[in-house]
Amino acid sequence: MTSSLFFNVTTAAYFAAMVVFIFYLTSKSIQVGFVATLISWGGFAANTLAIGLRWREAYAMGYQQAPLSNLYESVVFFAWSILLIYLLFDLKYKYRAIGAFVVPFAFGGMIWAQRSLDSTIAPLVPALQSNWLTYHVITCFIGYAAFAVACGVSIMYLIKVGKEEAASGNPVGGILGMFPSVKVLDDLNYKAIMVGFPMLTLGIITGAAWANYAWGTYWSWDPKETWSLIVWFIYAAFLHARFTRGWVGRRAAWLSIFGFAATIFCYLGVNLVLSGLHSYGGGG
Repeated sequence: MTSSLFFNVTTAAYFAAMVVFIFYLTSKSIQVGFVATLISWGGFAANTLAIGLRWREAYAMGYQQAPLSNLYESVVFFAWSILLIYLLFDLKYKYRAIGAFVVPFAFGGMIWAQRSLDSTIAPLVPALQSNWLTYHVITCFIGYAAFAVACGVSIMYLIKVGKEEAASGNPVGGILGMFPSVKVLDDLNYKAIMVGFPMLTLGIITGAAWANYAWGTYWSWDPKETWSLIVWFIYAAFLHARFTRGWVGRRAAWLSIFGFAATIFCYLGVNLVLSGLHSYGGGG
């Protein structure tokens, strides 16, 4: 059994879960929602096993490194992180309609990684050979994953609040009737960001420690570092506005979506478009 086999299984499972979650919205069947969740757990298990096997494969090749060293590995780990945060939220709150808006992020990452990215296991460049890499990538991507959940919930909020306003505040039925209430969606957006923000903060701190180890300076205003700080300020502004000005609802949802767009640019845009110290890695 190889990691590539289980990454293929992961991609298929996430696609199936996405489709079944959408069917759950249209069927309004509790059983269908349960099946979608089971498939999600199966995909998450396959993703976990695939990452573990890839780690073992790297060691067998003589590379003592976690599978977090290139763009391919970071994307599949991002997908794993999204499912981790989503499933933890599902265990606590059981609002399964959210899966239709979050699992597609993980599937999109997996299908892109499997079809377009180089999956070759290669040794780390000298600057990456540090345990700080592992700490930095894990904390950053768990933060990114929480922001993905917040983004999915915010999209749901904007769709539902728009329909309720069009219906003059009357309850909406159909697919939207399967959504949690706008109050619950707004609260879940806040809670997801409250998970992601401290993880992103830890990611920036561990990244600074890693930079000092690799390049002898904690901060060099590299494009990746600059954009990480921009993302941090966006979510700090979200929390500040909520605590001090009571920002809730539509404004909070739009800021959450904007923050996730900035997060994706920080992760992919900087690595693929801009040049800098991080341009070779794709790992964080």
